Amino acid sequence: MSRSLADDLPERIESVDELEDLLSTPSEPAIEALRTLDGDLLLLGVGGKMGPTLARMAVRANEAAGRSRTIYGVARFSRPGLEERLRGWGIETVRCDLLDRESVARLPRAPNILWLAGRKFGTSHDAAATWAMNVIAPAFVTDAFRGARTVAFSTGNVYPLVPIESGGSREEDELAPDGEYGRSALGRERVFEYASVAYGSPTAILRLNYAVEMRYGVLVDIACRVRDGETIDLSMGHVNVIWQADANAAALAAFQHARSPARTMNLAGPEILRVRDVANRFGELLGRAPRLEGEESPDALLNNGARGRELWGPPRVGAERIIEWIADWIARGQPLHGLPTHFEERSGAF
Repeated sequence: MSRSLADDLPERIESVDELEDLLSTPSEPAIEALRTLDGDLLLLGVGGKMGPTLARMAVRANEAAGRSRTIYGVARFSRPGLEERLRGWGIETVRCDLLDRESVARLPRAPNILWLAGRKFGTSHDAAATWAMNVIAPAFVTDAFRGARTVAFSTGNVYPLVPIESGGSREEDELAPDGEYGRSALGRERVFEYASVAYGSPTAILRLNYAVEMRYGVLVDIACRVRDGETIDLSMGHVNVIWQADANAAALAAFQHARSPARTMNLAGPEILRVRDVANRFGELLGRAPRLEGEESPDALLNNGARGRELWGPPRVGAERIIEWIADWIARGQPLHGLPTHFEERSGAF
């Protein structure tokens, strides 16, 4: 029986090992999805922030489901030691540049695909590279894996800014991305939508806002600025977050909801967090008064994740617990990825 994350939440997360164990603990919907899924699973872009623990969760969910399959992790593996760590968790690694059509064609013929790859930061300086990674690479993959059951990560940046009182954008709302990154992300969605119909590939598209854990994410950005006495801009005054383990679990559970035509679901926590309140809470926990500037805008980039929660249940970890964990983690000088989210960006320029 798999340990439920919600049943045994620690008061603090002591180490990276404990953190990665928590981030890879599968939910019951994730286990059930792996129980009903036939064939091997290929995770594309496993080298990113979410990929390693998501791949490990797939291995653990597969074991809990009593199924025998190979979990492949595909990336260029530029980060030292990552490939060896994944292999130690039972993941078969494959090196591939997803922008090389011939390399994509040589990938193992798995009938289940989880798309994690993408490019966001650096778009303002090289928009063409972002469009290539976000649109051309998915086109290569969907063509090579015609008919594969697919879960593809997207982003809430395909939506416009919406009024705070709206509760966040819903899946049926108008798509009006601002900036090259958001537009290329919409292009990525269109490629997966096309393939779901043209090639009969059952597909689920997850619009994520925003995954967080101890080492990176919107809450870590705010906490570090409080700790360091840096100014926090309040113009993007409200945000969504979701504990990364819950985002990982939702991605696996989404295989049961893949359809042709593609099905789109928002992936976000139930809370709309006020940045001012989050900063003040970190100030209390870290013993530092936050430096706040600017006025909160009446709108923000927000997702309403109710549809997804109806399918795979509520998050196992809420925002207040995550904030407490992060404050403790940072106060003890634990490792950080050093990858700011730029959540405060309102023009879509990354």
